Amino acid sequence: MGYIAARGGTNAILNAELLVEYMRLQGQSTPIALDQIRDQMRAAVGRAMNEGALYAPELAALALKQSEGDSIEASFLLRAYRSTLQRVMPTIPAEGTAIRCMRRISASFKDIPGGQMLGPSQDYQIRMLNSLLTNESHADIQRVIDAHATLAAESDCDPQAIGHFSKVVDYMRQEGFVSMRHDDEADEPFDITRTALTFPCRRSARLQSLAQGDTGCLLTYAYSSVRGYGDAHPTLAELRFGLMPVEVAHPMTGEPICIGEIVVTECEIVSKAHSVAHASDKPQFQLGYGFTFGHCEVKAMSMAILDSVLTQAKLNGLSGESGPAANEEFVLLHSDGIEASGFTAHYKLPHYVTFEADLKVLDRATEHVQSQALQAHVAPVASGKDTP
Repeated sequence: MGYIAARGGTNAILNAELLVEYMRLQGQSTPIALDQIRDQMRAAVGRAMNEGALYAPELAALALKQSEGDSIEASFLLRAYRSTLQRVMPTIPAEGTAIRCMRRISASFKDIPGGQMLGPSQDYQIRMLNSLLTNESHADIQRVIDAHATLAAESDCDPQAIGHFSKVVDYMRQEGFVSMRHDDEADEPFDITRTALTFPCRRSARLQSLAQGDTGCLLTYAYSSVRGYGDAHPTLAELRFGLMPVEVAHPMTGEPICIGEIVVTECEIVSKAHSVAHASDKPQFQLGYGFTFGHCEVKAMSMAILDSVLTQAKLNGLSGESGPAANEEFVLLHSDGIEASGFTAHYKLPHYVTFEADLKVLDRATEHVQSQALQAHVAPVASGKDTP
């Protein structure tokens, strides 16, 4: 593919950048502070961190402000920044049981150890615009803070103990409902930031790719499989939202040290179909796993569904044998929003040389068609037959 070198366009490019800033500020409203974006636009910040593959709420807020709320552009900015960072040290693998839950539900069992914990969610609200937010004031903020403090004071639970629960899937494993682990889980995790994907890929590579995939794209693929372009019938085993401690090994003693907590969402689903890879296998539910930064339940569930579908497709199981979501290469190579938007947006760049070549091909094709039509018209006359 050829491009031409553009000369004398520096001022035009600088003016275009100025116009972007002007469009953002022309209303002369009060500039949005980063802490406002971080605190009051949690979903947008979480999505930018997920697709940018970098846990950094402040930087995600900055990226969203710079991109005027464009989630893909914000993720692009974060991922580009991440590529400049030096790797310090790996963290110790974390377990979902370490999450200090603010929300924890299961659709598989009504009664689960520790009970259902609805936590912060809009699932139970009527979807209506709240006009009261139009003129929200500091007094309104304080009223909500005071109401939450009163609710916490009335609780008889230990604040340090609340939120830690055993896993529903662990119970299902004990009962033999799901397998203990996947075949490649004992291996060193694949790192897609250092090694390019090859297909078929390992599950760790698949989960990494899905974790930074575009939320809307993952939702579309998962929805297609459960709706009929596949045979996935998932049930939510457990969904957790909360704070997960991050630990590293002490460089001198090797003892684990907690260096902080990150906000995460974890999802585990079980598939209605069994794995039938071998006739001697015990029928079991297929487990799907999803994990995201921030409070991103839809993405975590979509990721878990796709993980289950793609695993079933590899095992020739009863679920996920057909449909686009069962094609691992198709799903993973087309779900990265930054890759997809970059390739699509590159068509805005000059393609003068390639398009000129297309025009020449079009001219030759037109001449060929006209020549064929002329020959078809002349042939009856040369043979002495009347033309129609």
